[in-house]
Amino acid sequence: MSAGKTSLLQRAEEPAPVADLIADVPAGTEATSPEKTPEAVAAGPIPSADSYPVDRALHAMLARLTGGISPIALSLAYLDWASHLVAAPQRQMEIAKDAVRDAGLLLQAAAHAPKPDQDPWSVIKPQAQDRRFARPEWESPPFNLLAQAFLLSEQWWHKATTGVRGVAPANEAVVEFSVRQVLDMLAPSNFVATNPEVLQRAFRSGGQNFVFGWQNWWSDFPRMRSANKLAGDGQFAVGKTVAASAGKVVYRNELMELIQYHPTAEKVRPEPVLIVPAWIMKYYILDLSPQNSLVKYLTGEGFTVFAISWRNPGAGDRDVAFDDYRKLGVKAALDAIACIQPRRKVHALGYCLGGTLLSITAAAMARDGDNRLKSITLLAAQTDFTEAGELTLFTNESQVAFLEDMMWERGYLDTTQMAGAFQLLRSNDLIWSRLSHDYLLGERAPPSDLMAWNADATRLPYRMHSEYLRQLFLDNDLAEGRYHVDGRNIALSDIHAPMFVVGTLRDHVAPWRSVYKIHYQVDADVTFLLASGGHNAGIVAPPGEPGHSYQVMTKAADAPYVGRDEWVELAPRVEGSWWPEWTRWLLARSGDLCEPPRMGLGNVDHLPDAPGDYVLT
Repeated sequence: MSAGKTSLLQRAEEPAPVADLIADVPAGTEATSPEKTPEAVAAGPIPSADSYPVDRALHAMLARLTGGISPIALSLAYLDWASHLVAAPQRQMEIAKDAVRDAGLLLQAAAHAPKPDQDPWSVIKPQAQDRRFARPEWESPPFNLLAQAFLLSEQWWHKATTGVRGVAPANEAVVEFSVRQVLDMLAPSNFVATNPEVLQRAFRSGGQNFVFGWQNWWSDFPRMRSANKLAGDGQFAVGKTVAASAGKVVYRNELMELIQYHPTAEKVRPEPVLIVPAWIMKYYILDLSPQNSLVKYLTGEGFTVFAISWRNPGAGDRDVAFDDYRKLGVKAALDAIACIQPRRKVHALGYCLGGTLLSITAAAMARDGDNRLKSITLLAAQTDFTEAGELTLFTNESQVAFLEDMMWERGYLDTTQMAGAFQLLRSNDLIWSRLSHDYLLGERAPPSDLMAWNADATRLPYRMHSEYLRQLFLDNDLAEGRYHVDGRNIALSDIHAPMFVVGTLRDHVAPWRSVYKIHYQVDADVTFLLASGGHNAGIVAPPGEPGHSYQVMTKAADAPYVGRDEWVELAPRVEGSWWPEWTRWLLARSGDLCEPPRMGLGNVDHLPDAPGDYVLT
């Protein structure tokens, strides 16, 4: 099946909707829901007309040259910074003094470099998380002086681009970020002549590292051009080594497949778990290899697990709306589960953008008196986007309009655009360290299941992504009570189901301080857990894997608010995976063990086994 040629609105071959399954349920066993069937119709065309097609085509062409970055937004940010700096002579003098002082310190360090007792990092040392100059080879002159000169330049540019009175904070962040990207590119670790590790490897191997590096680049080049999956990831085959938990697709519509996993325990808890993943990437981040699969862990702990697998949209799906993911996704999944397990409430879990969608769905359900959610778990999911980290640099009005024009031409946001934006947030780790490791040192890091999943990218429909950026990022409608579902406002404060919310310490996509805001948005008991790691590695943290830790504390609905910094001081720290902590929380809100439910309801023999078909598109 080719997602690029199939329109979401024109799928005649799909099986019966949930309404037909409900007809097979015995009388008196319907789920307690005011709406029993999904809205199996996608939203209408995007309201704004395709005006000024020549202008939009020009912007789309420019976007291919700039990597999707609006040159106008960048220019306005630099104009704001430069204009205010020109009008600040005292600030200019301070910046000039810093440059002279740094040059003097570096010259002094160079004069004392031959002395054996000289500290190699006498002027400035790399930060703990900066691994570019961590090897002992960088402690020897002249490479140590080059590294210190570079670090001083980084520090100087940071001071020069920040703290200029009168500059808009958003413009300041854009200037600082873009300068940092240029400096990261110019780091001495990225060049053969200034990297002692590369020179030493070349001397010892007779230059073979460059041969291996060329081979690595040559094998990567076709993939980089076509955005194919990770080179050498054949050992991570979907359905065999990853996304391999046994299960069955029990319902499918135009947008998603609902997978029900086979129980691995004789008895299960009566309340099922529904996993709502983000559609930015494939769902199996939570069902990677057997040793780190959250799905496998949950079924082993006695839970019936359902997971949504989103279809990868193509150009024909340009008018798929954000609300379609609620109607045809979460709502349709809950209706199907209500058929399979009547009168059972659901533990719902949402990850990243799936968590934002789950929050919207939960608020709409609460408004309408639908009480099917027993609990809500949000993993690295934001409901307030005013502090969404460096992703907000890509979401000002100019940038969003530029992205809309780029998507308007194709009908979707391409996988390379999404991957490029996320890589820029961690360019040292994801771009330049790889250049040094793979192409200069000639090494190749062994592929991992997480790397293979990360390369299995998806596209985003034009209308959905535009609505997401404007209503959530730009206007922050959800947090401020302006978000509409079915023509009426929803409010997160209507949510009363207990919540378990996970943030990760080094998250560049959903910063934990932004995730934490859920405390004063909902009227519910909130257990907040801060896990070590980043957006993905902090979530995929199976028990027994070293290096994981977390802090956790519960706030009752009627308890006073605790600020973020105070929370960090008060919340106890625990070594190990956070999964058992969450499982204990779920068990405390679940019923007694019972027989496992049947797999699906009605005739589902024509549907595939897990992981289904959509994950392969």
